[in-house]
Amino acid sequence: MATITEKIGYALGDAAAGGITWKIMSIAFPFFFTNVFGLSLADTAALMLIARMFDVITDPMMGTIADRTQSRWGTYRPWLIFGAIPYGLVFALLFFTPDFGPVGKRVYAYTLYLLMMVMYTMVNVPYGSMLGVMTDDDNDRNQFSSFRMCGAYAMGFITLLSFPYLQKMIGGSDQNQYAVLGAGFGALAAAMTLACGLMTKERLKPQRAEKFSFKQFADLFKNIPWVYITLMGVCTNFFNGFRYAVAAYLIDYCLGGDITIGSLIINYTVLMAFGEVTCMIFGGVSPKFTEWVGSKRMAFVWSSVICMVLSIAFFFIPQDPAYIWVIVVMVVLTSVGVGLYSPLVWSMYADVADYATEKNGESSTGLIFSSGTMAQKFGGAVSGSLIALLLGLAGATMIKDEMGNESIDPASITESVKTMVWALFSLFPAAIAAIMTVLAYKFPIKK
Repeated sequence: MATITEKIGYALGDAAAGGITWKIMSIAFPFFFTNVFGLSLADTAALMLIARMFDVITDPMMGTIADRTQSRWGTYRPWLIFGAIPYGLVFALLFFTPDFGPVGKRVYAYTLYLLMMVMYTMVNVPYGSMLGVMTDDDNDRNQFSSFRMCGAYAMGFITLLSFPYLQKMIGGSDQNQYAVLGAGFGALAAAMTLACGLMTKERLKPQRAEKFSFKQFADLFKNIPWVYITLMGVCTNFFNGFRYAVAAYLIDYCLGGDITIGSLIINYTVLMAFGEVTCMIFGGVSPKFTEWVGSKRMAFVWSSVICMVLSIAFFFIPQDPAYIWVIVVMVVLTSVGVGLYSPLVWSMYADVADYATEKNGESSTGLIFSSGTMAQKFGGAVSGSLIALLLGLAGATMIKDEMGNESIDPASITESVKTMVWALFSLFPAAIAAIMTVLAYKFPIKK
């Protein structure tokens, strides 16, 4: 039986990955690259798409390597223990804007972004896979998943809420603010990842496939539950990816910039922080909700319906800063659904890994969980890439400053661009939530 200390330790892993690095990358990167770093919309879109093609190779490769790791620290934990510091360092460097020309900046951004994806894979694939070897008790797994998501959303709330205040405190140029914040959050993520590796235990021994074989990859596509959960994982990250990546544009273009109410600054990070605390609360409620509904599958169905209906409703809110509290309330209510389904995804991956072991006679836990990490990165980055492309199609154009750096031309932000931003935050995620509902309803494992 796992202790509460171990569950908190496990939560720290996703507090680092989901609450700091991935949260900042999802919500800040499209805006950072186009409005601070100086990449064009086309370069930003291409960067994120290329990185996703790269992940198709690195994520499953990391899964198979992790499955075959043997050490005094276990199978998956050593990757967190020894990967923590490089992980935080690369994240910090990614938010540094070098004094290079346009070509040099492209090379720097592409190199560091791809390296960050490698580091994220090297740490997060083993982290997710640990759930399959820490316990074989279904209730314990649901609790570990719930702690994991509570950790991610609690830290996400702290990260996003503090972001504008830390920027103001740091001062100087936008480039300086992001560089300092990248260093600080990178150090914190490294410390939390290391603590996770040291505070957790691997109780179960995987049935190892010592020799590499492409048969494991072929077996994945014969595993129908894996196909469903991977598609569901992609959809959940598309849903979140659109909303987080477009939030900065929504505040800047549709609402006229940051909104100050007394001492509260509502910018794009604070807006989404309201959703983070809601996700944290309902991530904790998720195991009880699952018991009440009767199965993980139906709990996922109902949480997806909540996301779909409320996302459609959001589209009809006027694009006016006077409605900011209506917007905040809708973000909070939509996050109820996100909070309920988020722990279910990883618990269902563990069920799929058990199913694969029983069917094939050998463990492919790391390989199966790697597809969850790949789905996360694919959904988040492709949504960010599509946003850059769709804003361009709606009429947004780029201008260059005297140094040759590019940013979106404020004069090109027409009503069609604003409507596209509003739809990317509402109607596009609603369509994704509808697909999630169907996939969850048809998921073959009925636990």
